[in-house]
Amino acid sequence: MQVLIQQAKVTDKRSGFHNQVVDILIEDGVIKDIASSINAKADTVIKAEGLCVSTGWVDILADYREPGYEHKETIQSGLKAAAAGGYTHVLTAPNTNPAVSTKSIVQSVIQKAAGNVVNLHPLGAITQDTEGKNLAEMLDMHSHGAVAFTDGWKPVQNPQLMLKALEYVKAFNGILVQIPVDAALAAGGLMHEGPESVRLGMAGIPSLSETILLYRDIELLRYTGSCLHVTGISTAEGVDMVRRAKKEGLNITCSVTPYHLLLNDTALGGYSSMYKVMPPIRSEADRKALLKGLKDGTIDCIASHHRPQEWDAKTKEYEYAADGMNVQEIAYNLVLQAAGEERIAEIFTAARNIFGLGDTNIEKGAMADMTLYTTSGSSKSGKMQSASANNPFIGTELNGKVVGIINNKQVHINE
Repeated sequence: MQVLIQQAKVTDKRSGFHNQVVDILIEDGVIKDIASSINAKADTVIKAEGLCVSTGWVDILADYREPGYEHKETIQSGLKAAAAGGYTHVLTAPNTNPAVSTKSIVQSVIQKAAGNVVNLHPLGAITQDTEGKNLAEMLDMHSHGAVAFTDGWKPVQNPQLMLKALEYVKAFNGILVQIPVDAALAAGGLMHEGPESVRLGMAGIPSLSETILLYRDIELLRYTGSCLHVTGISTAEGVDMVRRAKKEGLNITCSVTPYHLLLNDTALGGYSSMYKVMPPIRSEADRKALLKGLKDGTIDCIASHHRPQEWDAKTKEYEYAADGMNVQEIAYNLVLQAAGEERIAEIFTAARNIFGLGDTNIEKGAMADMTLYTTSGSSKSGKMQSASANNPFIGTELNGKVVGIINNKQVHINE
């Protein structure tokens, strides 16, 4: 099968064609030619005004809920959402039932995703059944396809366990992924603690709930010399802590969600549970600090924290509603709207190097693993490919458009 991409701007700093507008000819999944103009009779021709092409995007943390919670999301519906959002690689959370804490579950998840245009990479649990009591068999899971380890939405609270986990993964150059939330300090909280929480009369979650756990984990990282990725960073203080740790030379990286870049806590003024997430949406000062951290490279990449919930889980009193937003399909649009074009392709692809997902680029002879998008124009968030719709942006006009993806010798074009 031949695919011809016409007049696309290459946004790949490692490519010799970076920032050039070219035609790209792909045959049986391999880039055969790149030139200013290519005359070929291809099976599929892709063209769009303002078209850009980059190496395929990576999502660091998405929850596809299978096995155990298929009424919220399945692996197949999740992969459809990923393709619509421009992702060719997705790292999935282990918070299923049973949890992804054994090699057999890792293998089962990989098998269910086989043959898709999107590559699924399971994140194995740090502790058995993500219960925070005993370490899981991380080496076994690593040997059978787990790319990194996390307890996902249940961050490891026990410092001794976290210390042992950081030491354990050093044996195979593994990575731990942690959401920086101290459960005790966040307990009972409904939103960011500040003037808005006082005005709305809702229990607050202090910034300290992030910085206390982050301080502990950075100290443990310094002690062990291991590798840590912090995902869902949400406070100005947290960004500064990561910035200092990087300057010190610690092996730490971090990611931010699209909604933390775009929204502040005034979004909760209508008490809509669609904005109930963990970590919570913070203040405007925090949001600006996140944007600054993204611009200066302190924040390495984007993690959607795609967390589908069924209608019943969200349509209830705010206090009892489940956490999470289903935003994987529009993550790019939200980030573009919040942060603009600068580093846009870089921050959606940087996780490749962090998690060792393959060092491909847009050059002749390379396998085609790419995302096609525009930064101009707009698109409206409408019908979701995901099985759930806990997304406050449905029906909203958003900047830019994901045109499609090419990966695994397959082509997906959005309607």
